[in-house]
Amino acid sequence: MSFPIAWLDLREPADHAARDPGLRSAAAALVEAGGLIVDLGSGTGSTVRALQPHLAPSVRWRLVDHDAAVLREAGRRTAAETVLCDLSRDPPPIEGAALVTASALLDLVSEEWIERLADALEARRAPFYAALSYDGCMSFDPAHPGDRAMIAALNADQRTDKGFGPALGPDGASVLAEALRSRGFRVRVEASPWRLGPADGELVAALLSGIAGVAAGPGGIAEDEVGDWLAFRQARAADGRCLVGHVDLLATPAP
Repeated sequence: MSFPIAWLDLREPADHAARDPGLRSAAAALVEAGGLIVDLGSGTGSTVRALQPHLAPSVRWRLVDHDAAVLREAGRRTAAETVLCDLSRDPPPIEGAALVTASALLDLVSEEWIERLADALEARRAPFYAALSYDGCMSFDPAHPGDRAMIAALNADQRTDKGFGPALGPDGASVLAEALRSRGFRVRVEASPWRLGPADGELVAALLSGIAGVAAGPGGIAEDEVGDWLAFRQARAADGRCLVGHVDLLATPAP
């Protein structure tokens, strides 16, 4: 599944603000000077920009993505090594990694893919830091009677195939956490929600449009109900609030 560069850029400030600072610092501390970080599903390199201030300047990056255009942009913005790879079918190229990372990925993948990733991490005893996995929790203030149905439609869509088989959606991070714990990893999970308000109007507008599109299509909600909900949300954009739940995960192999 590919995401437009414009969407990746739009969400990046909210992503950076949401990351749990404790896990971010702990992940960065695992990488010594000159070490290699491999970022899976890198997009344009948002993880690089989030972690770089906390790393030694000599830390190296390998950015992995299946979208050639996005990967070229990542290389231009970060000067990191880039690897074009279809992670839905090919093994993750994590050889030599002091740390493997991913952002907004675990909610897109299947249980089978999670097991393969866990096996690869175990074989190489590689720590893994995954940020911003959607956890299915969303709320709006002020509330609207249609909120519950709209969020349910979104969460149902999150479990459809995103290119990796039937997606785990909101369960992705917890399934990986259990898979890694069963392989002897120490796993920490912390909340990293988007907390959006009037200053995030463009991102909120894009989010609302996406939810409405899912609800009116595969979600099966009547068009007039979707339209009423969307009009209410758009009218309250100047003073409304939105919380979108995510979690961050850090897994380290046991000594």
